[in-house]
Amino acid sequence: MKPNTNYIKSGHVNIAYQVFGSGTVDLVYIPGWISNIDYMWACPELVSFLQELGKIARVILFDKRGTGLSDRIATYPTLEERMDDIRAVMDAVGSKKAVLFGHSEGGSVSALFAATYPERTISLVSFGIFAKRVYSSDYPWAPTNEERQEVYDMIENNWGSGDMNLEALAPSKANDKNFMDWLASYFRSGASPGAAMMLTKLNTQIDIIDILGSINVPTLILQRTHDIDVKIEEGRFIAERISGAKFVELEGNDHLFWVGDTERVLQEIRTFVFDVKPKPVYEKKLYTFMVGHISTPIKRDNKLHKLIRECVARYGGNVAIYDNDTFTLTFEGPSTAVYCSSELMKIVKSVNAHISIGVDIKECSIKDCICEETEDFVTLVTKQSAPNQIIVTQTVKNLLIGVNMSFVPYQTIFKTELGASLLLYKATKNLPTDVTLIDKNKSPQQDSLLQKVIQNINHHLSNDYYGVTMLCTEVGVSERQLQRKLKASTNMSPNQLISSIRLNRAKELIIGRQNTIAEIAFQTGFSSPSYFSKRFKKQFAISPSELVS
Repeated sequence: MKPNTNYIKSGHVNIAYQVFGSGTVDLVYIPGWISNIDYMWACPELVSFLQELGKIARVILFDKRGTGLSDRIATYPTLEERMDDIRAVMDAVGSKKAVLFGHSEGGSVSALFAATYPERTISLVSFGIFAKRVYSSDYPWAPTNEERQEVYDMIENNWGSGDMNLEALAPSKANDKNFMDWLASYFRSGASPGAAMMLTKLNTQIDIIDILGSINVPTLILQRTHDIDVKIEEGRFIAERISGAKFVELEGNDHLFWVGDTERVLQEIRTFVFDVKPKPVYEKKLYTFMVGHISTPIKRDNKLHKLIRECVARYGGNVAIYDNDTFTLTFEGPSTAVYCSSELMKIVKSVNAHISIGVDIKECSIKDCICEETEDFVTLVTKQSAPNQIIVTQTVKNLLIGVNMSFVPYQTIFKTELGASLLLYKATKNLPTDVTLIDKNKSPQQDSLLQKVIQNINHHLSNDYYGVTMLCTEVGVSERQLQRKLKASTNMSPNQLISSIRLNRAKELIIGRQNTIAEIAFQTGFSSPSYFSKRFKKQFAISPSELVS
């Protein structure tokens, strides 16, 4: 029997959730890519799995913001907002601590939650989890940029047709028409094409490698041997980096946990939940630090200090150390710290002062959040960061999913005593507006809409998450209307127009020799310089480096 659907506010967003089961512990299921908690109960295989799970625990289901029955959103969700949704649902049902069961991308968010809020996490269970979603030499199992582009193309062209290559998620059900029809409907009921594209691009940016070592709760990693979507090596990689994690390799090739050998999955979860005893108290957790250094001499009683403290309080920050010209603050997540940094920069500039800001994330003692590495970062910001600049570490940058800011490589600090290096990035401003694509032969109404579209694209040019959903919200038309009108006026789809504007602006910057090719790639919304070069050459039949020479 399908449980009742309820709603709870997480910030200003309504989150849909359900509760069922007779188990003695709470278990929060954090879904993967897209979900619809009502439509889950239309799949016999999933219903059977959930009913068995309900014998193990009191199960809490929810649709993350922007999907399923939860509110649609106009802006990209940050990882902190995703974690806030989990806490909001737990609070709504009176759950102080719970087992987190994360599937696929939901496993990545669950891992970050467990590292950030160990006091609310009994244990962590994941199925088909990944640490990154883009290939790199240190993580060679993830899809390449070209493979991710194929997924984007599939969403844009085939979302409504059912031809979405869903067999790769459940090969054992590939010939089961009823199941595959349900799966296609399930995804469509969970997100529109634009929302699906937004979520996919956000998932592409996930990188939790640096925080895996900060997970201290009991952890179970479940991965199928021949999973096509997420490779078995990814599960091993993650388990090796979490202290004491149990890795279980399961037979099969299904990425969906509710098909294939589900009894083995349930058995592993049941044994783990009942047998593993969590620590009563955790001594360490992840902290996000912001270091600010005011380089302009300011009197101790200056009103600026009051403005800074008020700003920090608005963003939920805590003051760890506050000297006259340097302060260290803590936040629950990096995006909050970065947004606060941006506002602090404006406040300090408004009184004709100068400030350098750095943001880092470290595992430190809960009793004393300032550790030796934090002190080293304070020294780095005060001595090596330029005034009126925000710098972040690579770990922070990797977690700034959904943040409407762009970051370009800034500096590499070598820690010779450790044989390692610290990669730093600096925040960049949005690029100016250019409306050169307007066709003078079009009607004033068409010109007005197209100009508005181009202005909005240019305003978000450095934001690699910016896509059709946000564009439609800002210009006030539906995705279907925008598709039709842009096709008529430019013969391009919305995504093609966004790409064209990015690449043409990049070409202008390269010709003007204003920055390096890598910096221009980041400034025009490409998260990978190598992928930018490939797209650029495809568009202009010449590579960026050839254009420079």
